[in-house]
Amino acid sequence: MLSCCIAALHSSLLQWRDSRRTRMALTFKAAFLALMLALTRAAPLEDSAAGGDHVWKGFEGDAQPSSQYFKELNGHVDAAFRMHNPENQGDHDHIYLFLDDKVFSYFEHTLEEGYPKEIQEDFPGVPTHLDAAVECPKGECVTDSVLFFKGPDVHVYDIVTKTVKTKTWPHLPACTSVFRWLEHYYCFHGHNFTRFQPVTGEVTGNYPKDARRYFMRCPDFGHGGERTTLKCSDFKMDAITTDDTGRMYMFKGSNYMRLDTHRDGLHAFPITRSWKELTNGVDSVFSYNDRIYLIKGDQVYIYKAGAHFTLIEGYPKTLKEELNIEGQVDAAFVCPGQRTAHIIQGRKITYINLAATPREITLDAPLPFGDIDAAFCSSDGIKIFQGSNYYHYDSPMLLVMSRIAPIPLKVTSAMVGCED
Repeated sequence: MLSCCIAALHSSLLQWRDSRRTRMALTFKAAFLALMLALTRAAPLEDSAAGGDHVWKGFEGDAQPSSQYFKELNGHVDAAFRMHNPENQGDHDHIYLFLDDKVFSYFEHTLEEGYPKEIQEDFPGVPTHLDAAVECPKGECVTDSVLFFKGPDVHVYDIVTKTVKTKTWPHLPACTSVFRWLEHYYCFHGHNFTRFQPVTGEVTGNYPKDARRYFMRCPDFGHGGERTTLKCSDFKMDAITTDDTGRMYMFKGSNYMRLDTHRDGLHAFPITRSWKELTNGVDSVFSYNDRIYLIKGDQVYIYKAGAHFTLIEGYPKTLKEELNIEGQVDAAFVCPGQRTAHIIQGRKITYINLAATPREITLDAPLPFGDIDAAFCSSDGIKIFQGSNYYHYDSPMLLVMSRIAPIPLKVTSAMVGCED
C-alpha cells in the first residue's frame, strides 16, 4: 500500500494510457489514472514508500521498480508530461521524461528511436535539470504549450513555433511536480498541492491543501480515504448530458462527474465548482449549440461551454420564458446535430424547436413508462435511466412510437464507475 505519511512528495505525475490496469476508487465512484515517479531527491521518512527508483501506477498499491516501465532510465526522473499535439499525430500522446540534460520519449511503453536526446534538440530554449513539466492544450493556454518549471521560473514552450517565454510566479510554491487533470492544474510541493491558472499562475481558493486528502486513499484522511464505491444496484442519477466537445457530465445530488475521462479517471466534484450559481443540484440538463442548459425547478440556466463555463447574461429564466413549458422536468436531451429539445415530464415527452424564437412546441406524445430520472442521446441512440436500470432506443421516433417498455438493461461500472 502506498504510504500516506510521505513527508516530501517529490514526484512527476503523468497520465497513463492503460486504463484497464489502473482503475481505483477515490470517492463513491471509481477513480483516476496517473503515474507517480519518485525522484532521488525525495527524502523519505522511515515509514514512507517513496524511493528514487520506484514507481506507482495510480495512487494506491505497491511501488514497483521504475525500470519495469522505463528500462532505459537509471531509476529517477526530474520531470515528465504527456504531449498534447493533435496536429502531429506522430507526437501526440507520447510520454516525455526528463533526466538531467536528457529527454526520453516513450510511446506505449517503448522508447522512441533516436532517444535519449539533449533537451535542447527537442525543446530549444528549455533549461536542463528541471523541477517539473506539464502539457497545456490550446484553450487552456493561448496555444498548445508545455510549461517547464525550474526554481522560481516557468518556461512556456510553444509547441508549434518552438519558442519559449519565461515567467516568474513568486506567489506559487516551488513545484516538485505539476499535474494537469480535467482542465485544472496542480502544483505539488511536499505532501501539499496548490491549484493554479496555467496562463497567469493565479491561485484562487484556500490553498495549499493536503494531497493525502485528495489524490490518494489514506486511512484517517478525508475525501475518499475510507470511502467505498457505490454499488451499481444502488445507483441513481439526476441528469446526464454530452456537450459538443464530447465531454459527458452526470449529476447526482450536489455533485457532478465527468464520464468521458476513463483515461484520466472518474471523480465527483461539487456542481458549484463548474456552475457556481447552481447551489441546490439540478433536475435535468441538455446541450445545444455550444451551450449547456441546466434546469432546476422552474428555472433554466444557460452556460457557454468551454474550458470553463460562463453563465449567459440575463439567466436564469423561467421554463415558460425559455422553453414555453411549465411544470417539473424529469429529463431532457438533444440528439447530436439536431435542434430539437426532448423534454420528459412524467409519462409525456415534448419536442421543442430550439431554433425558433419564441420556442415552438412541435409535438406532445405519451411515453410507455414514467418515473424517469435522466436521459441522453448519442450516435448510438437514446438511453433512458430509471434508477439502476436504463432503456435503449435507436431514435426519438422509436421512443415515441413505443407502447410498452422494452426489457430494462442494467447500469454497469463501465458506464458510470459504480461497482458491479
